[in-house]
Parts: sequence; C-alpha cells; structure tokens
Amino acid sequence: VQLQASGGGLVQAGGSLRLSCARSGSIFSGVKSMAWYRQAPGKQRQLVAHITIGGSTNYADSVKGRFTISRDNANNTMYLQMNSLKPEDTAVYYCNVNGWGRGIEYWGQGTLVTVSS
Repeated sequence: VQLQASGGGLVQAGGSLRLSCARSGSIFSGVKSMAWYRQAPGKQRQLVAHITIGGSTNYADSVKGRFTISRDNANNTMYLQMNSLKPEDTAVYYCNVNGWGRGIEYWGQGTLVTVSS
C-alpha cells in the first residue's frame, strides 16, 4: 500500500489549497478511517482532520470552519480543502490511512504547505 500526497505549495494568507492523497494497493482488512496530519518546523505532528469510512468527520479546533476533509472511496482518494489559510497553517501535511485491525496504518510522504503573510 502506498499513499501519494499532493497539492501543497505557496499561497498568500486568505488563499486556498486542495490537498489530495491517492492510495494504491489494497488493505486486506478494509479501510477504517483516514486522516490528515501536519507538522510545523520544531513542532510535533498534530491531527488536522479525520474521517471514518462511514463519513463521520472531526477537526482540530484551529481549522474548524476553514478546512474540509472528504474522500472518494471509488477512487481511493482523500482530500483536504483548505480555505482562509493563515501563516500558522504552514507545515508539512501527511495523509494517514488506518485499516481494521491492530497496527494497520499507512502514511504518505508529506506535502509542504507554505502560507505567506
């Protein structure tokens, strides 16, 4: 299983970006949930948004109302629509997929988002 994240880049504050995470390969146990994390320089990786296979979502307080996570199960792709971006959103964004069963977890390589003030 491989996860390919894309869509990062440089954007001015107030702008928007859409991240994508394409999964290749099958997870034998099935997909339980997917998520986006981010890691800013010198900081720990933090959860940004999470979505279950059933479509339930939750978000970090810092992105609520600005970011939207979605998935296209048919195409094994997950998205993160990011609006009203702020300089503090600058980070490397990672996609994550969890399968059913203990320890079944995969990470993408990360895509850099830089928001200028």
